[in-house]
Amino acid sequence: MISRDVKNQMARYTFLGIAIFSISIIFLIFIFLFNEAYPAIESLGTDLLSSDWGTRRGQYGLLAAIYGSVLVAVGALVVAVPLGLGASIYLSEIAPDRLRAILKPSIELLAGIPSIVYGFVGAVLLGSFLYRTFGMKSPHSFLAAMIILGIMALPIIVSMSDDALKAVPDDVKDASLALGATKWQTIRKVTIPSAISGISSAVIMGMGRAIGETMAVMLIVGSVMRIPIPFFDIFEGGNTLTALIAVQIGEAHGLLMSVLFTAGVMLFTIVAIMSIVSDILQKRTTEKFEGKI
Repeated sequence: MISRDVKNQMARYTFLGIAIFSISIIFLIFIFLFNEAYPAIESLGTDLLSSDWGTRRGQYGLLAAIYGSVLVAVGALVVAVPLGLGASIYLSEIAPDRLRAILKPSIELLAGIPSIVYGFVGAVLLGSFLYRTFGMKSPHSFLAAMIILGIMALPIIVSMSDDALKAVPDDVKDASLALGATKWQTIRKVTIPSAISGISSAVIMGMGRAIGETMAVMLIVGSVMRIPIPFFDIFEGGNTLTALIAVQIGEAHGLLMSVLFTAGVMLFTIVAIMSIVSDILQKRTTEKFEGKI
């Protein structure tokens, strides 16, 4: 008969082993990516950060793709943050329970729609609409990608922001109301500032979602390796790191393949940093309401 203490120890070490295995997989993936990327890093050096791209000429500058990734991610946040924060405030502080029970799952359902569907809608409907409306050179544009990625990031931002706002103790809100503040003043000056770490975490995760998206961006943005002139022209097409990998991987070999792995290392590092920062902010929110900070 195995004692309870032995069972607890077995369970503890089993879950510890699972955790170590999961972390090891992440490190092994990074090591593999870096190992495959090293020939390009060694051969090209800082040329990888140039804007010159031409596979026939042996030019593999990734700056245009890096710029495109950052641009569409920031633009997606411009779309998603006001909508997501507004929706989360309504769900958390204003909506009746019955309506909340319908709206929140409906918004979260957006996360389950395949990215290829978003890309198809963005390329065929939104891209064509913007092309006709603004007289652009092509239906492919950063603007269309920003809007679609903003919609795709909404479920993450709404869900995480709603959880952060809900975590603010009712006692804090009631104290504000008791002092004569209106409900809106309480939301603006008490609830949101109290939940700001959790909301920031949601925004960072939303940006990570936008940077890591592939299929939708590839269909919408045009996969052109250039930086627009002027550089803030969102009506032009371009490229991103994810789209570059998806387009080039089929025929890549030798140095080009190593360059694509370098792009993968960049993406992996960016998303990992964002995830770590998001977790830290989320932890700060929890500790704040537990009285630890």
